Amino acid sequence: MGAEQPETIAAIVAAHRAGTMTPAQTIARTYQRIRDHNDPAIFISLRDEKDAIAEAEKLAAKDPANLPLYGVPVAVKDNIDALGFPTTAACPAFSFTPTHDSTAVERLRSAGAIIIGKTNLDQFATGLVGVRSPYGIPKNSIREDLIPGGSSSGSAVAVGAGLVPLTLGTDTAGSGRVPAMLNNIVGLKPSLGMISTAGLVPACRTLDCISVFALTVDDAALALSVMAGPDQADPFSRDRPLGAITPFPTNLRLGVPRNGQLIFFGDKKAEAAYADALKRWTTLGATLVEFDLEPFYETARLLYEGPWVAERFLVIKNLLASAPDTIHPVTREITAAGARLTAADTFSALYRLQGLRKIAERTFANIDALVLPTAPTAYTTAQVLANPIELNSRLGTYTNFVNLLDLCGLAIPASMRADGIPFGITLLAPAGRDAMLASIGRAFHADTKLTVGAKGVPQAALAPLPANNGDEIPIAVVGAHLSGMALNGELTALNAKLVEATKTAPDYKLYALKTAPPKPGLLRVAAGTGASIELEIWSLSSSGFGKFVNAIPAPMAIGTVRLADGRSVKGFLVEPEVLGEARDITAYGGWRAFMKDAATG
Repeated sequence: MGAEQPETIAAIVAAHRAGTMTPAQTIARTYQRIRDHNDPAIFISLRDEKDAIAEAEKLAAKDPANLPLYGVPVAVKDNIDALGFPTTAACPAFSFTPTHDSTAVERLRSAGAIIIGKTNLDQFATGLVGVRSPYGIPKNSIREDLIPGGSSSGSAVAVGAGLVPLTLGTDTAGSGRVPAMLNNIVGLKPSLGMISTAGLVPACRTLDCISVFALTVDDAALALSVMAGPDQADPFSRDRPLGAITPFPTNLRLGVPRNGQLIFFGDKKAEAAYADALKRWTTLGATLVEFDLEPFYETARLLYEGPWVAERFLVIKNLLASAPDTIHPVTREITAAGARLTAADTFSALYRLQGLRKIAERTFANIDALVLPTAPTAYTTAQVLANPIELNSRLGTYTNFVNLLDLCGLAIPASMRADGIPFGITLLAPAGRDAMLASIGRAFHADTKLTVGAKGVPQAALAPLPANNGDEIPIAVVGAHLSGMALNGELTALNAKLVEATKTAPDYKLYALKTAPPKPGLLRVAAGTGASIELEIWSLSSSGFGKFVNAIPAPMAIGTVRLADGRSVKGFLVEPEVLGEARDITAYGGWRAFMKDAATG
């Protein structure tokens, strides 16, 4: 199962749209990989393979261009409702069968995703270690002796191990970020309220959010765009429009802690890896600005020393009263403390938190984002089982304060240490800046040249950003308007910009017309009876597009051109009546190759 197979969401969807792989084949491959990987602790429940393949086959009746996750296999953390599966929160005594999908899962399915199973977690999403589950401990995908990270253990391992390209986790205190680092994958923790939590078993209702694990930032951002949006069913939902991914900014300012404030618990390799990551940022063009991390540490202490533990107690108080032995002993010990908190404790902590939020606001006044280690170090399963609470709390050093301060976060792989332990960084910014984090994070991850996940799969080149920002209209050109060709000046005179070079779907023929200057004609033929023809996509302002189209002479026409990856774009086509005297040059695969041959022939 090597790198030549499509592994990322982008590559899988492109393969499905182009017909080089079917959704049913991808789903069958997923199940084969789950069998080969043979770790029963990753999934709490797995859908019947025939059932999943049957759903994938039904997708053929839909238009793939309208399904951003067309045929993508997805797994869901088992504290998020998905129809057809019990929701356990990794506690068999708590298990129930939901009557409908959570909003997040419903939106994934509407986008063409196939839900294949529910993944293991630290019970009731309490923990950053991934070892607190009666369903076993998923093996870390990079190094089997390491903890998988939690609480979203199964979700992170499933992506790291290459079983599925997308999983849902949750992130109240770092559960969507720490396991991402430990499995060399991307963990996206969106702004609070951006993804509906309707259908999520709460940990701390005021702080919970559904998170995304993927192999690349672009994949994670795509999944977020599918799920984001307000939801009447969730009182904590907020209408937070997701911005567009942009090019790397020229004057990026990143916050780094003051000298002496970072904590690595003696892990010199992690400390060196963080210093290397900062050097990479400066090479990319970012300016590093020191800030005071102490108020953020103080906020983090509030999470487990303050009244928010009472929110965790609320979720399981009935089970604690009726069947305490059904709860994991460590989870029970942490959560039971929530019963002792008073209303006065709560208000006291809320007042302090409000002061800390104001300090955080001032910190971000001249900084675009913070860049911190995702976790200060990594531990083996044996170490955590011997010292479960202290080592778990250390892993939350840079994560526990994030939701209390209403920040969004993006955990990205940064390097692979010499001892084979992955190191990652997290970008943090005020709520609503999710797209900005993705825009800079994608550039950083690509620059590392790291392989994705645990299977040694190389990163593909970053996809070009769509130039279609508001007023811009893309147009496909196949002949004399290509860059460097006779009529390209007609485009550049209208300030058109080259977006990308790509190919049509294999449904076209190309003809050399008898015109001056020479031009080709692109003709749509029956699906699969033509070839993929090289083209360029340029973007024009709407007024420029109008002028350009108005000046096109017969027999050329503007129609809809299907691209190899399933997208559709406006572009040049030819009127079939004039092709009697034209020469079929389809075999050349494009106008450039034909003109080059004509010049040398």
